[in-house]
Amino acid sequence: MKKIKSYVRSRKGMELVQVAILVAIAVGLGLIFKTQITDFVNRTFEGLNNFN
Repeated sequence: MKKIKSYVRSRKGMELVQVAILVAIAVGLGLIFKTQITDFVNRTFEGLNNFN
């Protein structure tokens, strides 16, 4: 029974590590491509505003 609890606990820990890594990658990409993302969003909203 202890083996199962230990496995479940370590598995939850691994899932937390995976989520943390994915968040770090997303933040890193956001910082790297900040200007391109901002330009894209601005152009998109300008196009939507001019559509009316």
